[in-house]
Amino acid sequence: MSRYRNILLFAALALLWGASFVAIEVGLQYYPPLLFAAYRFDLAALVLVSYVLVTEAGPLPRTRGDAAAIGFSGGLSVAANNGLLFVGQQYTTSGIASITYSLVPIATAAVAAAWLGDAEIDARGGVGVVLAFVGVGLVAQPDPGNLAGGVTIGVGLISIGVIAVAIGSVGLRTVETTFSSVALTGWAMLFGALLIHGFSLGLGEPQRLPSTTLPAIGSLLFLGVLASAVAYVIYFTLLARLGPFEINLVSYVVPVVATVTGALLLAEPVTSLTVAGFAVIVVGFGLLKRHAIADEVRQVRARVDGRP
Repeated sequence: MSRYRNILLFAALALLWGASFVAIEVGLQYYPPLLFAAYRFDLAALVLVSYVLVTEAGPLPRTRGDAAAIGFSGGLSVAANNGLLFVGQQYTTSGIASITYSLVPIATAAVAAAWLGDAEIDARGGVGVVLAFVGVGLVAQPDPGNLAGGVTIGVGLISIGVIAVAIGSVGLRTVETTFSSVALTGWAMLFGALLIHGFSLGLGEPQRLPSTTLPAIGSLLFLGVLASAVAYVIYFTLLARLGPFEINLVSYVVPVVATVTGALLLAEPVTSLTVAGFAVIVVGFGLLKRHAIADEVRQVRARVDGRP
């Protein structure tokens, strides 16, 4: 029963995160990008911080490690990442944005190798990293005569956001915290929302209250409550049950959901280069994580055969 529950939770997480890219596309028609991102995490922080204050003992940050963790997560994984994602997605489809975002596990492994000296990346793994970025190049469909415009600039901004996520994730591994992952996520969302509001004001975006039109309200509620607060609780639940390798596979289901949903709901085009780029990214991931994949296959075979 627990196995089927995990499968349902995994599918729900992929659907929520995949559809979030489509919801961003919808909301960008009503909000400036940074203000939209800030409102998303205002709402997400309200839900998640309220949840941890009610359900957890000792949910408040108390140590320097707690503050550093909130800085890494809120400053990089929330503020820098989502600010760049929302601005970049003005230039791309939801499918292209989600495919670019599938670089996160690969970029995280590369940053960990450079920062922490992880020995995971050998020669073949290095080829996998290079292939992944080649795949993103194919997805970006660069126009040599217009490299500063169109899809290229959007993919470039989102890719920088991916690197910010990777640095933030690896930075978290260097600090110790006194509260749960869910509590950390809630406080990071609150800190990140405040930073994004500051960026929005500093860059001169017009400030306005949330739109009352149905698509604008729907996209904001979906992003803030379902794709952020609820999805991150599901993520940490599955992380504890499945481990980091299996849960990271959601990064390669999300683009399929986003691409199909964007094509069906928003009539977004899906080009052969987009599909080819995603395939190259998946091959790169396979080369980089081939040892983990082999270990996982052995464990699955052992479970099927009834071996301990």
